Amino acid sequence: MAKNVCIVGAGPSGLVAAKTLIHDVPAGSFKVTVFEAQSRVGGLWPASKEDAGGLVHPLMVTNQSRHTVQFSDLSWRDSDPQFPRAWQVGQYLERYLNQYGGADIRLGHKVTKADLQNDGSWNVQTESDKGSESTTFDYLLVATGFFGKPMWPNRVPKEAGVPIIHSSKYRDLKSLLPKSTRHGGKILIVGGQMSGIETAAAVATHLSSAIHSPEEKSIQEPEKYSIHHIVHRPSWVFPLFTSPTPAASAPVFLPCDLPSYNLANRPQPLTNSQGHISVDAARVLNSIYQSVLGTNQSEFSTETKIDGELLDEQPFVAMSSNYMDFVRSGLIKVSKGRLSSFSDTVATLSPTNDQITDVAAVVLATGFDPSPSLSFLPQSVLETISYSPSHPNLPVALAFHGTHHPSLPTLGFVGLYRSPYWGVMEMQARFVARLWTSVPQTRAPTLQQALADDNSITQTLSLRADPRTSQFPMGDYAFLMQEFARALDIPIVPFATTPPLATTPPLATGKPMDILTPARYPSPSPAAKAAQQEEISRNLRATHETAVAGLSRARFVAGAVFRSLLGEWRLERTLSSRLPSHPSGRFEGTARFHLREGTLDGRPHSHGAKSELGLGLEYLYVEDGVFTARDNPALSFRATRRYVWRYDEEGDRLSVWFARTDDPARADYLFHEVEFLVPGDEDGVEDTGAAADKKEKRGWLARASHLCIEDLYDVHYEFHFNAVNLREWKLGYTVKGPKKDYTIDGVYRR
Repeated sequence: MAKNVCIVGAGPSGLVAAKTLIHDVPAGSFKVTVFEAQSRVGGLWPASKEDAGGLVHPLMVTNQSRHTVQFSDLSWRDSDPQFPRAWQVGQYLERYLNQYGGADIRLGHKVTKADLQNDGSWNVQTESDKGSESTTFDYLLVATGFFGKPMWPNRVPKEAGVPIIHSSKYRDLKSLLPKSTRHGGKILIVGGQMSGIETAAAVATHLSSAIHSPEEKSIQEPEKYSIHHIVHRPSWVFPLFTSPTPAASAPVFLPCDLPSYNLANRPQPLTNSQGHISVDAARVLNSIYQSVLGTNQSEFSTETKIDGELLDEQPFVAMSSNYMDFVRSGLIKVSKGRLSSFSDTVATLSPTNDQITDVAAVVLATGFDPSPSLSFLPQSVLETISYSPSHPNLPVALAFHGTHHPSLPTLGFVGLYRSPYWGVMEMQARFVARLWTSVPQTRAPTLQQALADDNSITQTLSLRADPRTSQFPMGDYAFLMQEFARALDIPIVPFATTPPLATTPPLATGKPMDILTPARYPSPSPAAKAAQQEEISRNLRATHETAVAGLSRARFVAGAVFRSLLGEWRLERTLSSRLPSHPSGRFEGTARFHLREGTLDGRPHSHGAKSELGLGLEYLYVEDGVFTARDNPALSFRATRRYVWRYDEEGDRLSVWFARTDDPARADYLFHEVEFLVPGDEDGVEDTGAAADKKEKRGWLARASHLCIEDLYDVHYEFHFNAVNLREWKLGYTVKGPKKDYTIDGVYRR
């Protein structure tokens, strides 16, 4: 007879738990009811661009790619970006529910109380528009997630003379500064970890766009605002695309999680790199992060630098494409310390008692309190699972990596830890299902041994008082996947097999990549259908194709260049003319790339005008300096020019557009598209000796051309990276026409 299961929450963890209990166990084992307080499934993840009422901005970009933000047996659409927007994640979850239905999903039903009965069953009370309801279930599975409610520090008033909001409510400048009578001031971001850095970068992007957009200003006099970010200590800030070959002169790029979860780089079997971080472990991790980024971050600001004694501390990481360059540009100013008080328009920091005055708004990126996610459990159960509201990063102590407690065999948990990975959620659901479909005496030896060896509860309790606890104490992703797979006898699928998939090109280690994704641990259920197997295969193929495209076809280089252009460059350019009508000479000045929301000006449909992702971001390029004639130094004059640079994420294309002469903030028409050349294929000639050495030191080469009436512009680029960031790049033109014959060579340096 089927057992009745109550799942609380219809976010990713609740949906994967429901699917697992229905589709990955013997048919008829469970009858599943899912209660969700919201009017939709998805939890944090909205399913439309317009759904801005939750804790996540619908246009937020995930900080892990679709190769990690996935369940093993549902693939993303080919048209979906590498880093989906929040609303696309919501739609993925809706498709997951449609593909693997069978549960009774009750939306608009909030679980208010769950009482454990003497026989181990649960009496669950819910509230909905129809009133109160009480139902008894054999099992209770908590899938309410970690984001119970925004944390609001006691030292910060709920109301003041300026707007104060939590980062989960930030959407845009207009709503942050509604009907403000102020014209200018400091926008204060409080909190230096993941959400603080992402929020500061989002506000900076909006402010930069408001300043430099040709459209109507979203706020008055945006140029009079600045962003001040209060951080306790610096974090390593990674862009969304990093390189598995950071030391190369022309590094290749991949979604950041693909190099991070390359199992070929880690000794087997895996050991846990999270939890308690010793000094030696901290030094190793900090060294790895510095190698990946190619910097200790001092080039951006002294406040973001990580060196000295900080290298002995457990590292903190964050993800942002533009934060560091906004810091370098001065739009974001970083202050070390903690916010000790806020009054009127003045923030005071500890321990220095420094003050930040003229504050126009405050955004608190102070994390979330998971308490509401457990509020329906009885006090006796909370005591059993060692619930501690004073430890929001480790609120409960559960067995086998957050899945259950031995004293409560009819209670399970999925996804209740900080920054849960989708693959781990899927594994947790499988583990709970295995516990509930077996009795101790008949469990497989591997499962019995895993339970006997488990020390998760003891470890969690010890980490609560450990000053060297890692940023994400639950455990590292790859290690957790390995441990669940061992306990459940789930073999890992090879990343590349022949046929249909060959190994990826080898890296400097001589080894091909061995990338971990959830699809490499498919369900062992014999009931898996052909359609389910095809989804797994599609997931594996998509990751493999992405890796090969990045490693051998220059994929994602255009995006890496575009990201790294932000801010100011020193520009030196020489012009050599072969006609007396055009003087030769030298230009010295600056080039500034101002980030802003994409504009429609000049775009045909082929350049993103109808993209599902919208217009994305673009730069207004402003060049300013002095030209001095070579043969007549007295001939010297100021020279300026403007362009619009755009990156098409769907097509992975970088393009440059002429600015209008009557409105230089707007794009006029296409100048050229930048074509990146795969190293070794630039000229088809094999070099030897000194030529080979020079070629080895080349950056990424690119080319373009443009016919302007009768004048042909032959354009060539060379981009030199230091790991993930551009350090120098060259742009040259050869122009030939009836009245033009000259070359221009420019070098851009930070």
